[in-house]
Amino acid sequence: MMKKLIYVTLVVVAAIGCIQAKNNNTENTNTEQAPIRNTEKLAPFKILTTDSTYFSYKDLKPGKPVLLIYFAPDCGHCHDLMKELKPQFKQLAKVQVVLVTWTKYESLKPFYKEFELAKQPNFKVGTEGYDMPVQKYYQIAQTPFTILYDKNGKLVKAFAKAPKVDELLAEVKKV
Repeated sequence: MMKKLIYVTLVVVAAIGCIQAKNNNTENTNTEQAPIRNTEKLAPFKILTTDSTYFSYKDLKPGKPVLLIYFAPDCGHCHDLMKELKPQFKQLAKVQVVLVTWTKYESLKPFYKEFELAKQPNFKVGTEGYDMPVQKYYQIAQTPFTILYDKNGKLVKAFAKAPKVDELLAEVKKV
């Protein structure tokens, strides 16, 4: 009898959880973006790059815009964004592009190679590690998260989910 009661209770709790999750998902589809915190200043990041060196926000060149993309090497939306961006890399030549992930260093190399990022001197790709200070700073809920700052470090635009490439490039042209 006790086992049945526990089983029924677990089924009811699971059903309520599924209903709540579904309701939350349908509510979120009507909003353009979830609120993003701490966007006025660039996150104070430090990443281990694909060439086994550290790169931080202090290493950025002053007076140049910064595009930070928080991604996961195994994220389908991240791959889609990069596939669409790759033919447009020339339009990002004057922007410092920083790709940050939390995943293991080893998982970066295939992503880095696939999108030929070594050919892009203005791109830095690395992991912030499992402490995830950038993720916590912006309170990132999903990848890719993209945020653009102008040459003075002022926020131009933040995208809580994968941006449309033409919209992103239009924002880049403004900086």
